[in-house]
Amino acid sequence: MRLLKLVPDNTNIGFVRLRGWAFGLTMLLTVIAVFATVTRGLNLGVDFVGGLMLEAKFDRAAPLNELRSDLDRLELGEVSLQQFGSADTVSIRLPLPKSQDPGATTAVVNKVQSTVKARFPTVQFLRTDTVSGKVSGELIRNGILAVIIAVFAIALFGWFRFEWQFGVSTFVAIGHDVLMTLGFFAVTRLEFDLNIVAAVLTIVGYSINDKIVIDDRIRENMRKYRQMDMSGIVDLSVNETLPRTVMTSLTVLLALGALLIWGGHVLRGFTAAMMLGVIVGTYSSIYVSSSLLITLGLKPQPEKEQKVKANAGDRIREGY
Repeated sequence: MRLLKLVPDNTNIGFVRLRGWAFGLTMLLTVIAVFATVTRGLNLGVDFVGGLMLEAKFDRAAPLNELRSDLDRLELGEVSLQQFGSADTVSIRLPLPKSQDPGATTAVVNKVQSTVKARFPTVQFLRTDTVSGKVSGELIRNGILAVIIAVFAIALFGWFRFEWQFGVSTFVAIGHDVLMTLGFFAVTRLEFDLNIVAAVLTIVGYSINDKIVIDDRIRENMRKYRQMDMSGIVDLSVNETLPRTVMTSLTVLLALGALLIWGGHVLRGFTAAMMLGVIVGTYSSIYVSSSLLITLGLKPQPEKEQKVKANAGDRIREGY
């Protein structure tokens, strides 16, 4: 039985030749992602903004105007309505009640549900979330810290494991992946909650896994082909690891595709973020991280080895 080969043997694609276009595209997409995130903002979930969130599913397109008028009459504070996933599902957000009584929140939830059911008897409430303002502030801070620390720690690992150029290129590539994910959520207005923070951290882990494999092959070929220029070494290394990269990304995307279709709307944001992260992470591993090593001045013979050889040569001359 013949093995399935998505990438033919002896593939020789000139990735480095396109690095100018790749850097330009990367910079353009990064600027767009940052601009969208700053101007449009993220559709933060209750985890980050605090308050009450009820998810209601109707048997037809959600009647937002009628629903808003009914909830405004309850005088519970500013009501935010947003279609969630599909036209028949709506997210209802309300501020927390001012009373510190634990039963006050339950009373508000029951009041909202009974009011909506009075006009729309077939409505189904899929979930209810409650987060205090203090907790939401802590979650925002901890979520940001988790992502920043993960990115810097991985960059430091690349620095100490290989050369400093590998650490810098890894930091740039992973930062690009994270910014692309934030820009995607800013444009699509999908809800950004703790599940998405988990997805971002998973994307960081997936991206570094692919980058370390390519970086290790580059370092191995730098020792094997000392007379080859750095462009040739990078192209050779990326092409040698390309079958593994393509097979890994494709199998992960197949699993995520099944989760996107049959996993339900609760996991839709997480799955969409993961699929985007796999695609962007694969692109950055091949076109950004690897080619950036050339721009940073990495040479086929690492600087450490050059110093060792120079010291050895001095000792030999002194022996004479």
